[in-house]
Amino acid sequence: MRHIISVLLENEAGALSRVAGLFSARGYNIESLTVAPTDDPSLSRMTLVTAGNDDIVEQIKKQLNKLIDTIRLLDLTEGPHIERELMMVKVRAERTDREELKRLVDIFRAKIIDVTDTSFVVELTGTSGKLDAFIDAVPAGLIIEVVRSGPSGISRGAQGLML
Repeated sequence: MRHIISVLLENEAGALSRVAGLFSARGYNIESLTVAPTDDPSLSRMTLVTAGNDDIVEQIKKQLNKLIDTIRLLDLTEGPHIERELMMVKVRAERTDREELKRLVDIFRAKIIDVTDTSFVVELTGTSGKLDAFIDAVPAGLIIEVVRSGPSGISRGAQGLML
């Protein structure tokens, strides 16, 4: 099962390296990883996506909690949460394809953020499923390049990942 784990870390050199080392040393896979400072510059929030059965994910969480840099940890998939992913897609946009691509962008509530004579760059946010559906809907052979951020998430309601 796929899990989205948010970790509040000390914003220090080597913190990300220690987390990645923990995963590689135990043979666990990180499907997606995003890290950025929070409103407190001494803290970073890491969102990582991993997969495994309940025992493996429980072991991952215990190991993450043991790291000296870890302040708090929350498995978002254990409760109600919101997740979003950012994707930019560069597509071939020759004269004959432009109108169809613009309609597709409108249907998915995406934005064209760059236009050249031969291509568009489309920005799209949403669930991973929505992003996958957009890629599937683009006519074959038009996709030049895809960049995805991986999911970021936040719990719903009053509870949050804070000190």
